[in-house]
Amino acid sequence: MIQKFFSHPLICKVVNRETISYVFWGCATTVVNWGVNFIAYDLLHISTFWSTVIAWLAAVIFAFFVNKLFVFHSRSWQPSVVWKEFIPFISCRLLSGVFDVAFMVIAVDHLHVPNALAKLLSNVFVMIANYFASKFLIFRKPKEQRS
Repeated sequence: MIQKFFSHPLICKVVNRETISYVFWGCATTVVNWGVNFIAYDLLHISTFWSTVIAWLAAVIFAFFVNKLFVFHSRSWQPSVVWKEFIPFISCRLLSGVFDVAFMVIAVDHLHVPNALAKLLSNVFVMIANYFASKFLIFRKPKEQRS
């Protein structure tokens, strides 16, 4: 039954190595984000705003390298290629980072949602948005390599 499910053409198109790899590394990035946020907010008592910004920075740096190497298999380290990937990556992450910070401040400071729950909700949206940005804008393959 499970094999039949995963052999369905629609499932094969959606659930592939890249998607599974992105989810795995996205979860690892979320652990980095949560860990840094926990240290900053809960242990060091840094404000919601700054603890979210610090956690975002750590997660974005981590995410760039794992997405480049392990998800989208972009192996070139030529400065022109790295900058061509890094600038849009940071730009897209800035947009999702603004959402993350705004959501966290509103949810935690104004609506009194527990920090961990707000972070979970925010990270689900951010992970989905970042996948599509990475796949279609940042690490997209040249036309001749697309299938």
